[in-house]
Amino acid sequence: MKVFNFFRALFVIPFALFLTLLVSLITLFKTLILGRGADSVQGLAAWWAGSICRVSGVKVSVTGTGQLDPVVPYIFAANHQSQFDIFVLQGFLGVNFRWLAKKELFTVPIWGAAMRRAGYIPIDRSHGRQAIKSLDEAAQKISAGTSVIIFPEGTRSTDGKLHDFKAGAMVLAIKSGVPIVPVAITGTFTILPKGKLLMNPGRVQIRVGRPIETRNYRPKDKHQLAKKLQDEVAELFNA
Repeated sequence: MKVFNFFRALFVIPFALFLTLLVSLITLFKTLILGRGADSVQGLAAWWAGSICRVSGVKVSVTGTGQLDPVVPYIFAANHQSQFDIFVLQGFLGVNFRWLAKKELFTVPIWGAAMRRAGYIPIDRSHGRQAIKSLDEAAQKISAGTSVIIFPEGTRSTDGKLHDFKAGAMVLAIKSGVPIVPVAITGTFTILPKGKLLMNPGRVQIRVGRPIETRNYRPKDKHQLAKKLQDEVAELFNA
C-alpha cells in the first residue's frame, strides 16, 4: 500500500498541473469567446479541485452549511493547515465564492488571466496607499454580493494546531459589512504538511459555524472580532 500511495502521489503532481492548464483554457474560452460571466465557470473550479482530491485518495465531509442563506454574501474564515485546504474548500464547500489572491498571481500566463475572468480578487500585500486601495476595492466587491474565503492565521500551520488570528484580516470583514463565517478544517495537515511536496491519502472534515454579524463592529474593534472568530473556529476544530 505504501508503494501504491507513493506512486499515486508522484502522479498527482503532473495531473494537477495538466488539469489546471485545461480548466484555465476552458475558462478563458467560455468567458472570452462565448461571452459567459464569471458565475458560469465556478462549477469548473469545483470539478478541478474535487478531481485532484479524488485522485489523491482524499475523502471530504462537510457539515453546517445548512445555516447559510444562499442569497447572502459571506466572508468564510478558515484555519490553514495545508496547501490542500484550497482543494478541499474549492471542491466540497458547496457555495459560490471567490478567492482573494496576491496580485502577482494574476501575471502568471494563462492561469492569471483565467483567475481574473473567473472573478477572483487581487490583493496588494505591500504597505501603503496601493494596499489600502486594493482592500477597499475587495470590500466593495464583497458588499456587492461576492462571497470570499480568507485564512486569518496568515500562513499555514507548521504543527497542525490552530494559531492566533491576525486582526488585520478583520478589517476586510468590517469594511464590507457582511457576515463572517467560522470554518474549521481538520485532516489536511497529515495529507500535505507545510514543506512537503508529496501528499498522503486521508480524510478531511470541514465544519461550518454560525455566521457572525459584522455591521456593529468598527475598525478599532478588529482585535475583538478576531478573538471572537478564533474562539468560534477553535470550538469547531475541537468538536
